[in-house]
Amino acid sequence: MRLFPALLLPALLLAACGQTSVKAPAEYRLSGTLGGDWGSSPRLRLALVGTGFPVAVSTNSSIAQNVVESGAGTWSYGFELPNTPLPNVAGVYQVVAFNDANNDARPNIGETVARNRQWLIYSPVSTTTQPITIPDFLPGENEGLPALTVSAGWNLYDRAQGLSATNPRAVQKITGYDISR
Repeated sequence: MRLFPALLLPALLLAACGQTSVKAPAEYRLSGTLGGDWGSSPRLRLALVGTGFPVAVSTNSSIAQNVVESGAGTWSYGFELPNTPLPNVAGVYQVVAFNDANNDARPNIGETVARNRQWLIYSPVSTTTQPITIPDFLPGENEGLPALTVSAGWNLYDRAQGLSATNPRAVQKITGYDISR
């Protein structure tokens, strides 16, 4: 009987080292295309970047994802939005694409990054948010958000469109979240 645990241990170790399976891009909760000039042989990755309230800035590129080259200068991708980005915390996020030049799976200063104008808003409850302003002294685009009516869970707000009954809108799965340089 002492032989059984000795034989079982290697099998358990192998099972623990197993990776989750990679899905086709369209099978993820968020999918789209990456386009534009990313240089030669880019190592394209995605990250969920944003802030929760009260002030919990996060950058997470370890979320399950798949980027597949689909033609000259275009890639299809899938990204698994977490059920809750931070426990019971409202937040405003974007999925950004980056060329992971140093292959450390994190966006770093100096690496090529791109985003779009679609914001992912997570709320633990259905509510109307207060407007968010970005101070002028911060670098980059000073995009704020107007007061928004959101549902519990993930919501998609497209800054390129006007506020309406469908913008922002509650989402379970998002397709066409295209990012280009």
